[in-house]
Amino acid sequence: MTPRYESDHKKKILAAVILLLVLLAAAALSCQVKTVTVTGTKWYTAQQIESMVMEGRWGHSTVLGYVKNRFGAHRSIPFVEDYKVVYRTPFEAEIIVYEKDIVGYVTDMSSYMYFDKDGIVVESSGNKLEGVPLITGLDFGQLILHRPLPVKDQTVFQDILNLTQQLSLHNIVVDRIEYNSHNKATLYMGEMQVSLGDDANVDSKISVLSDILAAHPQ
Repeated sequence: MTPRYESDHKKKILAAVILLLVLLAAAALSCQVKTVTVTGTKWYTAQQIESMVMEGRWGHSTVLGYVKNRFGAHRSIPFVEDYKVVYRTPFEAEIIVYEKDIVGYVTDMSSYMYFDKDGIVVESSGNKLEGVPLITGLDFGQLILHRPLPVKDQTVFQDILNLTQQLSLHNIVVDRIEYNSHNKATLYMGEMQVSLGDDANVDSKISVLSDILAAHPQ
């Protein structure tokens, strides 16, 4: 075999390999996710999460999407701690959302400052979440994101958690919860005002309130 023939033969092999790689890449890029399931979210619709996570021209590409979500930085989404994309098949994916734990919010200027069960400010937003109560009456200083609400009595957050859990359990939505200087709570629902007192027997109090609302829905 002459050197010229060997050179031409190697070029043909290289060209065939390149062509094969191009065809494989084209096939991979053409593989698109058709069905997306979203779990773990209550602040967003499934369509909103899908559009944010799988954004852009190649957002639904199975191969590029896998590489992006496996090795790239995830997009920052308000009220979402993190998310994971699981590709069940080349054409089916599930987006698992891990939302931030939010029990209430306070207002600061034109912002809503949302905090978790420990009183940590987890989100600052101009958007009001439906179903999250406004907490008033707390005496606090400067609010800093990812830091605790600077209140004198930190035990009030356990009271807020217990109360909001009971309200959620009985499907009672309140507009506002006000605490006085002795951590006694008052609920505001439209034009109705309900004084609960301290945190003692809060489960029984909310159960009675639930019965009253059921008997007198007006």
